[in-house]
Amino acid sequence: MLSLKSLNSEQKKAVEYDGGPSLIVAGAGSGKTRVLTYKIAYLIEQGYEPNSILALTFTNKAAKEMKDRIKKLIGSKANDLWMGTFHSTFAKILRVEADNLNFTSNFSIYDVEDSLALVNSAMSSLDISNDTVNPNSVRHRISYLKNHMIFPKEFKNKFVTSFHDEKVAEIYEEYQFRIAENNAMDFDDLLLKPIELFSNNPKILQKYKKRFTYLLVDEFQDTNKAQYELLKMLVSRDGKICVVGDDAQSIYSWRGADLTNMLNFEKDFKKSKVFRLEQNYRSTKNILAAADSIIKNNRDQLEKNLWTANEEGALVSLLKCADEKDEAYQIARYIKEEIHDNKYSMKDFSILYRTNAQSRALEDIFRREKIPFVIIGGIEFYKRKEVKDIIAYLRVITNQNDEESLLRIMNFPQRGIGLTTISRMIGFARKHGITLFDTMSRVFEVIDIKERIQKNVKGFKILLDKYIGLKTKLSASELTRSLIDELGLIRMFREENTPDAINRLQNIEELLSAITDFSKEKPEAHLEDYLQDVALINDLDLAKDDSNVVTMMTIHAAKGLEFPVVFLSGCEEEIFPLSNKFSSEASVEEERRLFYVALTRAEKKVYVSHARSRYRFGEVAYQNRSRFIEELDPNTLNEENGNGGKKTNRKSKKEIYYEYFENLDYEDFSQQHSSLKVGSRVMHEKFGMGKVIQLIGAGENQKATVSFEGNNVKQLMLKFAKLKVLN
Repeated sequence: MLSLKSLNSEQKKAVEYDGGPSLIVAGAGSGKTRVLTYKIAYLIEQGYEPNSILALTFTNKAAKEMKDRIKKLIGSKANDLWMGTFHSTFAKILRVEADNLNFTSNFSIYDVEDSLALVNSAMSSLDISNDTVNPNSVRHRISYLKNHMIFPKEFKNKFVTSFHDEKVAEIYEEYQFRIAENNAMDFDDLLLKPIELFSNNPKILQKYKKRFTYLLVDEFQDTNKAQYELLKMLVSRDGKICVVGDDAQSIYSWRGADLTNMLNFEKDFKKSKVFRLEQNYRSTKNILAAADSIIKNNRDQLEKNLWTANEEGALVSLLKCADEKDEAYQIARYIKEEIHDNKYSMKDFSILYRTNAQSRALEDIFRREKIPFVIIGGIEFYKRKEVKDIIAYLRVITNQNDEESLLRIMNFPQRGIGLTTISRMIGFARKHGITLFDTMSRVFEVIDIKERIQKNVKGFKILLDKYIGLKTKLSASELTRSLIDELGLIRMFREENTPDAINRLQNIEELLSAITDFSKEKPEAHLEDYLQDVALINDLDLAKDDSNVVTMMTIHAAKGLEFPVVFLSGCEEEIFPLSNKFSSEASVEEERRLFYVALTRAEKKVYVSHARSRYRFGEVAYQNRSRFIEELDPNTLNEENGNGGKKTNRKSKKEIYYEYFENLDYEDFSQQHSSLKVGSRVMHEKFGMGKVIQLIGAGENQKATVSFEGNNVKQLMLKFAKLKVLN
């Protein structure tokens, strides 16, 4: 019999309620995961069939942890739960119902990079230059429109107000046509296609409404319009839906999250019951008071009064620093002091920042100070080039219509099939209304391709056909090992024997280990299942919990986590909040919620740091401390006597510039960048994947303007930038 003795009275009421729709407003550290797991276990004990319960989360890691907890409470019955992320759950449904949408069940799932490649391809076919519109901004716009359920026709008819919009509308329409032709869906489609499926097929909708008698949603404040629409479609007639969230932690509007879903829940679901979890079990009284003094400045929020029975605890320490290097030194020093004074381990510390680029100075100093660290949210493992290349092979083996993946591997490893040949093959495919994959069989019909290259194409097609035939005969692990061996990748990287090649080799070995583990854990699973897992994985899912290192990450990546000691760095205007040129008060409120999230990750101690100057955009910028520091209750704050940005610490711009770059062992400039041109795809260790949009100057003074992921445009001095040219 399930015991609810460990729950407080409000938690217990929320768990036991089964009278219709319910909203659980769960303040930071108030035990929302505990309530959700107990509620699911309780429902099963009350007679609900496990496979009739649909529990939706936002990360695979959260879903796995929750399922493991439920197993401990009620045993193996938990295995039959429908539990996972929105994307993975609806991808599962779409695989079953694909033919009702004119897809096949082996459709590919495109990540951000794949979508960007498809945008570039669409622009090329429409003869739209990168100088006219930025491909990455178009990809973002398309994702934004899909998140808000605005489709190409509606966008074209109702929202086009400029020449730029006209081009976006053309590209959006072509993008949607192309992705369907490729038998592929992007992340947004995994939510939009089920809506289309259910809207056009009432019987299929009834089938799933009947199957899911109870819906539960974690992190409800992060749902977007499409996710909320799906919930409203699937909820049973008696309103058996329970959503859990904290409006004060709604920080994802930039990817479509709509806080009004939570604010309007009571209006949308009549006779809904609201439970407020207000006892915080994580933080000290001082940390909670500091967080409360920040968030109370927001206008749009649900009423709640967080409190804790925990100790008073230390005041929040405010560190005044000279520059980013001094900030990193002070953080390193206080970590060592905390370890000495309070017997903490390295894994007890987390350093949070507003943007990934801020980790640079911290990394340099931590290496010097011999403090081990891990960065969550750098270049994710499955986005590394050689890993993406192998995944592209596996995608083509499962889905021959996937043109983007086929284009990626056509000449990897090099087999003499150049861009001109590929362009002619694409032209032939379009003219005859066939796929690029099928064109390879008819390459001898394509005009102006040399006989030698035709043989190379034929050899490549024979290789792919061989593994397509082996797909059902070998496990995912066996097939991938055999493929990598036949491609000669391991031998190629070993012979190259450069540090970069050795790193690529290690990544391939790591990928093989991951696929082997997958095959062992799920012996009945197919290659398509592995590819779906990979497509929907995120950086937090890959984070290892057992290593004794300091964790560095953005605040967005930290949501849902907790650490004994948290350092919140870079608290300056235009960094945090990100800009003082906000278009609306809502943007300021979201930045404030982000600050609140950062503070409430801490259990025992918080350090907030700001610098008087910081190296930004190639120059020393003099900073004003964040308005959020001014909003902190002074009674919760203690200003430390660190270096304090005294004048003796000031350095000239030139000194700071060279000091910043002194540890970069960059490669020979002329060799590394001889192939760089406008349009080149590049990789930067901090900013990720990007595209060169402008080159200025020559030789050692050459600069590149690069548009990185997230429409993050940077101008970089190539001598120092450590860019890796991808094509």
